[in-house]
Amino acid sequence: MRKFLLYSSLFALIVVASSCNNELRRIEKSNNFEKKLAYADKLYSKKKYNTAQTLYQDLLQVYKGTEKFEGLYYNYAYCSYYVKDYVQAAFHFKNYLDVFPNSPRAVEIDYMQAYCYYKQSPKVSLDQTNTMKAIAQMQTFINNYPQAEKVPEANLVIELCRRKLELKEFNSAELYYNLGFYKAAGIAFKNLMRNYPDSDKSDSYKIMAIRAYYNYAKNSIEEKQKERYETVVSEYMDFADHYPNSKLKADAEKFYTLAQNNIKSLENEQNKEKSNQ
Repeated sequence: MRKFLLYSSLFALIVVASSCNNELRRIEKSNNFEKKLAYADKLYSKKKYNTAQTLYQDLLQVYKGTEKFEGLYYNYAYCSYYVKDYVQAAFHFKNYLDVFPNSPRAVEIDYMQAYCYYKQSPKVSLDQTNTMKAIAQMQTFINNYPQAEKVPEANLVIELCRRKLELKEFNSAELYYNLGFYKAAGIAFKNLMRNYPDSDKSDSYKIMAIRAYYNYAKNSIEEKQKERYETVVSEYMDFADHYPNSKLKADAEKFYTLAQNNIKSLENEQNKEKSNQ
């Protein structure tokens, strides 16, 4: 009995699917554009976006310039978004705004255009061009529509994108440090602080810059060491000024003390050499 019910259900599904396919083929071949548009809208409402998109595409030139074109193109653009073709979706959302700049949907579509760049933002290790485009587009959206309901979401997207860019910069700086390129690491960590001054990790970036400059000095030829240890001292003073309550202050003081002691040792050696001349 169970097998009979299972086979009956499968047969019914096959019949329904076949019927739908036959109906779709008839609609595709039909010159009844009103019927084709209604069927495309029906598929869209049922979230069958790939098939709906194909029908909408056939109707674009038919309805271009008519009062139905805006609604058709609106659904057509969203079809690309829902099938996760964010490149095409961004293109169509932009084109929608170009064609219907005064549409009541303009705010929504402007946001969606920017959001498509965010959806194209790749993992941290890859090129972040689309992440930067998402930030720029979202900021433009906020500037154009400062009172829009989507502004908080736009700000959140910008924040998420900035965190991704920050992490990418951190990974690069850390790689320099791990590879022993200490001068480059020090510069990279300082750039991180400049680029993301409000980061809650700013003091840790400063510590890494101090570490990097200390190791750079330590591994330098003797003639250059004093000058480079003085950079460590200077970086520590800046740290103490900007982060007086940091939990990392003890670490910073350690490198400050080491640098000061090394400077004194170098000065003593220099004085001995002078006295022996």
